[in-house]
Amino acid sequence: MKKRLSLRCVLASALAATMAGLPGNFASAADGAKKLLIIGDKPDGHPKTMHEFMAGANVLTALLKNIDGLEVAMVNGKEPWPDGPERIRRADGVVIFVSQGAKWAQSDARRYEALAQLAARGGGISALHWGIGAVEGKDIEGDQNRIGGIHGGSDRKHIELEAKLIPVENHPITRGVRPFEIKDEFYYQLKFAQDGKLTPIVQAELDGARETVSWAWERPDGGRSFGFGMLHFHANWNNAAYRRIVAQGVLWTMKLDEPSHEVDVSVDDNVLELR
Repeated sequence: MKKRLSLRCVLASALAATMAGLPGNFASAADGAKKLLIIGDKPDGHPKTMHEFMAGANVLTALLKNIDGLEVAMVNGKEPWPDGPERIRRADGVVIFVSQGAKWAQSDARRYEALAQLAARGGGISALHWGIGAVEGKDIEGDQNRIGGIHGGSDRKHIELEAKLIPVENHPITRGVRPFEIKDEFYYQLKFAQDGKLTPIVQAELDGARETVSWAWERPDGGRSFGFGMLHFHANWNNAAYRRIVAQGVLWTMKLDEPSHEVDVSVDDNVLELR
């Protein structure tokens, strides 16, 4: 006797087949490559050139598209995003470059469950700039265990200035990066996870103290998370050190970090140009 499939299984299979053929989706689930989903967002009211999430997601996609063993898909996660949970479930890792990432992650129970499942199976999780937090404290509760560091609540700190950035030595994410200066909006005095192994990746002198503004977290579940609290200005993608830290940070979360050399972060000028 043939086993009857439930309606839910039939619909899930149909959705997966349909999604595989759409732009911005993974071409195959069986080619052996790890699947990375880069999630951008619509503009959030900042002036043009700031919080350009989709343009930044496009740059990162260009940087990673030719990495051996990696398949990259870029999507706009603006609300509503009904197929988002299924996209996340098909991925081995995500990059979250959206407005108020902590609020965004928890605004849909199915989405938050999919992210929790990704973490539980050791998936890679990266969050960039406003993707690492939220305005209100209630929105950051429960999200620290996803990326390791969080920016939000009534005591959140942020400042816009030119600062010297100091990368940690002898880490795959900072391979090929030396101290440099750049103007950005920095989130600092962040709230960090106490479990697992959290390593400061980039620090900056802010308010007279050295603050961690980027980090790598080896989670207790065996997965890896990377946070980068900068990239307020789209123009900062022009800085090769920024591109290198972000690209190598994401690859580190996917456990595809190169053992002996830095990643090629050259990219065409037209990719960097904000249209």
